[in-house]
Amino acid sequence: MKRKMAVLAALAVSLAFLAVGSLSFAEEAKRMTKEELKAMLDSPDLVVVDVRAGKDWTGSDQKIKGALREDPRKVDEWAAKYGKEKTVVLYCA
Repeated sequence: MKRKMAVLAALAVSLAFLAVGSLSFAEEAKRMTKEELKAMLDSPDLVVVDVRAGKDWTGSDQKIKGALREDPRKVDEWAAKYGKEKTVVLYCA
């Protein structure tokens, strides 16, 4: 549990909302605290996406359980697969 809290504390978390076929961000992406994310982790309406690239992802032993990994350089290829009714949280560290 301490490790999970440390991971959550270290993450810069941004909320992103999906529009039809593309990822659309608010003018300034909303941020969420580790407590807010922790409270939502069991929600079926939440999708946590790890967008760390390359060695940042492969070299880390700290990952949010259940998070999906997506290539941050290929947003156009994967953004549409997450429904616009979901809350999508992107994180990197």
